[in-house]
Amino acid sequence: MFPLPMTYKKKLIEVALPLEAINKEAAREKSIRHGHPSTLHLWWARRPLATCRAVLFASLVDDPSECVAELMKDSAKRKAAEKELKGRKKLWDEQTATLAKALAGGISAPPPGPEPKLADIVAEIERERLFGIIRDLVKWENSNNETVLQTARAEILRSCNGKPPPVYDPFCGGGSIPLEAQRLGLEAHASDLNPVPVLINKALIEIPPKFAGKPPVNPEAKKKLSASGSWKGAAGLAEDIRYYGLWMRHEAEKRIGHLYPKVKLPKELGGGEATVIAWLWARTVASPNPAAKGAHVPLVRSFWLSTKADKKVRVEPIVDQATMTYHFEVRTGNGEPHAGTVSRNGGLCLLTGSPMPLEYVRAEGKAGRIGARLMAIVAEGSSGRIYLPPVNEHERVARSAEPHDVPDTDLPEQALGFRVQNYGMTKHRHLFTNRQLVALTTFCDLVGEARAKAFADSGGDHKYADAVATYLGLGVGRLSDICNALCSWETSKTQVRHLFTRQAISMLWDFGENNIFGEAAGDFGVSLGNLCRAVSNVPSYGVGLVQQLNAEVLLNDEPRLFSTDPPYYDNVPYADLSDFFYVWLRRCLQPFYPQLLGTLLVPKAEELIAEPFRHGGKDEARSFFELGMGRVFKRMREATDPRFPTTIYYAFKQAEGEDEDDEVLALFDSD
Repeated sequence: MFPLPMTYKKKLIEVALPLEAINKEAAREKSIRHGHPSTLHLWWARRPLATCRAVLFASLVDDPSECVAELMKDSAKRKAAEKELKGRKKLWDEQTATLAKALAGGISAPPPGPEPKLADIVAEIERERLFGIIRDLVKWENSNNETVLQTARAEILRSCNGKPPPVYDPFCGGGSIPLEAQRLGLEAHASDLNPVPVLINKALIEIPPKFAGKPPVNPEAKKKLSASGSWKGAAGLAEDIRYYGLWMRHEAEKRIGHLYPKVKLPKELGGGEATVIAWLWARTVASPNPAAKGAHVPLVRSFWLSTKADKKVRVEPIVDQATMTYHFEVRTGNGEPHAGTVSRNGGLCLLTGSPMPLEYVRAEGKAGRIGARLMAIVAEGSSGRIYLPPVNEHERVARSAEPHDVPDTDLPEQALGFRVQNYGMTKHRHLFTNRQLVALTTFCDLVGEARAKAFADSGGDHKYADAVATYLGLGVGRLSDICNALCSWETSKTQVRHLFTRQAISMLWDFGENNIFGEAAGDFGVSLGNLCRAVSNVPSYGVGLVQQLNAEVLLNDEPRLFSTDPPYYDNVPYADLSDFFYVWLRRCLQPFYPQLLGTLLVPKAEELIAEPFRHGGKDEARSFFELGMGRVFKRMREATDPRFPTTIYYAFKQAEGEDEDDEVLALFDSD
């Protein structure tokens, strides 16, 4: 443990914060997408940037009560405080007199409070000035406003005698805390046991400063712009990511574009061809009723395609009782759709109305007998979405896809937040259609090829080529989140919704399959654009150091300020969920990160969560978590800079039911 300072100066965070302004901006941040670091790659339970920025600032800046004597020397501040004191003293005297009269008359009355003092008012005025800095600091528009940031940095340096401590987050996750430390001009250290957040944090705080101001190396940029041109921050890097990423998309379309055909439009819709936005599928099981002759029937939650007020569209299943067959038609306008054929308790046979208990459906899934049938096609028309009935040729093309060399890793037999194993999905490859597997493996292979091009174009700079490849690999990870067979069709926005809207992998019966070349949500190029904007927006200066490390073995080589958002019991099964991305990140980036991505799956034995399936029960899991977290906090205390408080974020969602979440947010700080 580092020696305690002779005198500890209380920090602003220990006295007061402008919570209303911070909370307002943190809530607003949820709706910001363009340029937000969260669009670099998905991570669960990511802390708002505004909160992290405010907390770090307030943890480093002295509370004005600690420097009243110095503040008194400022004549303007003293004069303002004296004027305020005069008014408060007058009011206090009046309240005191009123109290005296009331007591004399035998009437009880509230006391007026302590007598106002000049020193307290001086501190209040100065504290309000610091609050003004925070209110400006937390606004999204000021994320890279150098005037605002320099003001904040100057206050930090003043309170730290010009030598602020490094900031260390040992559970770095999505990287919000170290990123905001770097933005405030602080040395940012981050670590995690999980390779996925390590990669995310490298992309946020470690790689950009290494290539800040570097012009792009791709031939297109070299033709348009002088190599000596000014490229602020990571703008040049972002431009190369865009160029080589679009090259990947172009190459992928040449290789597998035939698996994503256009759709022919009927004459009433103008004829010709249209680009498909998504294919909508329904999972199917064999009807248990002998009268259906073993026909596979659809399991559909809802037959709505669009619930927009001005354009309601639904799928209508048409049953032929004579032949015990069915087909799907698309209907527009008023009218209610056919009732769904599956719920939490099981399904109903579309052909016979016979119940299909959940146990039966699960048994069919475990036997590998759950199928899928095309239910509708959504295409892009000249004036918006076009909804079409299924086309046999499109279904045939989808089934013709033959994936090779796909990840054959196992899903956990049991894990928090996982339910798909009950339906026969026991491997990561089972979470994707064959066409999606072909697409993802193709893009994984292209990361290496794009890296080779960047290497050649950079004149043999392997570190820069590895950096470009890192972001392209994260782009493939982003793609997998919306290119899998567990993505729902969002009827209000009429687009495919990505998988991880919750911290779980749950079974989905009817799902949307994006056209990854559809130039809409789910297109690799569209996703790439969001990633590049995020890269352009990161600080790209200062020091950022990221490593894979168990938080229980923190290095104790220099005093640091610790600020972290540790896992909370069994709230999020980070490692098991991360495997979904890891299998693809490892496939395309393992040659460039052989040690970090050396294991087949994310390390789990040492992960500090209360996972009952991993530790033999709830009590054992709770004990593992609490003892491990106690050791982490002990190591943090030994390595902390005693001049500053440690901040621990405490934020979790406790599920009351399958679809109901109560959110509790808090923040603890302690010395």
